[in-house]
Amino acid sequence: MEKKIEKTLIIFSCVLIFLALFSPTVFAAGEVSGAIEQTWQTAATQIKDVVNNVVFPVVDCVLAVLLFVKLAMSYFEYKKHGEFEFTPAAILFFGLVFALTAPLYIWDIIGI
Repeated sequence: MEKKIEKTLIIFSCVLIFLALFSPTVFAAGEVSGAIEQTWQTAATQIKDVVNNVVFPVVDCVLAVLLFVKLAMSYFEYKKHGEFEFTPAAILFFGLVFALTAPLYIWDIIGI
């Protein structure tokens, strides 16, 4: 049993010595934080363009379709039961207004 432990320790020691000898030390050449900040600034403008030109219009279209469907369903329900619920339609309307005006101020809040 002792020979097995001794053999394992010798192999482990050899592996550690080889790792220490053959692994080069790597240093960053230059200022890493400046490169990261510059990359983020470049990516931030691209992200802003994609969100303004793709994400917000898709959200606006989905909310507009949901609003008109809800208004139609509320109209048919009004004809059937004589009651009109304003709350779901109002929530969708104000969500649509929020999504339509969001590109004007959301980037100032985020800081881009």
